[in-house]
Amino acid sequence: MSRHPSDGAIPDPSMPHRSSTRAISLTESHVARVYREVPDPGPSDTHTPMTDDDKAELAQRLLEENAGRPFWVFAYGSLIWKPAFEYDESRACILHGWHRSFCLHMQGWRATPEEPGLMLALDKGGACKGVAFKMPEDDQLSRMIRLIEREGAFREMIPWIRWVTLRANGESFRGLVFYCTPPADRRHDGEGRLVRLPLDDQVHRLARAVGHAGSCAEYLFNTVSHLEELGIHDSYMWKLQALVADEIDAVHGPEPRAAAE
Repeated sequence: MSRHPSDGAIPDPSMPHRSSTRAISLTESHVARVYREVPDPGPSDTHTPMTDDDKAELAQRLLEENAGRPFWVFAYGSLIWKPAFEYDESRACILHGWHRSFCLHMQGWRATPEEPGLMLALDKGGACKGVAFKMPEDDQLSRMIRLIEREGAFREMIPWIRWVTLRANGESFRGLVFYCTPPADRRHDGEGRLVRLPLDDQVHRLARAVGHAGSCAEYLFNTVSHLEELGIHDSYMWKLQALVADEIDAVHGPEPRAAAE
């Protein structure tokens, strides 16, 4: 029986919820202090939307590349806490050769051209622990199309999609991943270009960027807190959330104390 996103991201018994003993520095209060209303600017003029035919062609190609194997999707960011698709199974897994990095320049969605942000992607090197979702076997073409639409159906994103080898419980299997850094000759300029910024510059952006879909700080908070709940500790993300919390305190003032009764 397929599981629906509303059932929770990780209901599988192979992945028990484990509350971390570490106290996260970045809180909902920090997110609230960053928040502001930002109007939806409308369609991006730096991205080329896929047509329905484009999406169907890409979905068919990706399924053909998988050659009839089980259809797994690797989640390392928002797909963990907001999968937005049905799945049959979820399991903890690791991807070798790639690591999480806020390395995509962003000036829409959770940012603006005046206050650009950063989007999480996978960059070469290291390893990344995450969650693999097994998609139902029926109607896989439609499921793939909806997944492409969920992740941003723009032609510029196509080189950032690939099949990778995941490992879980001593088993290797293929999984589809989005926003996995392609070779330089396949990357596109524009809003989604790769930017490998020093950590201080990443903190500056993540503590300030807000768009019509929310803030970068909110994304960071949700991702880190859900990773920790699952017992997945990413040292880069953990350090980043602490520094972003400090930066928000420096910009907006410390968290207000509750009034004395």
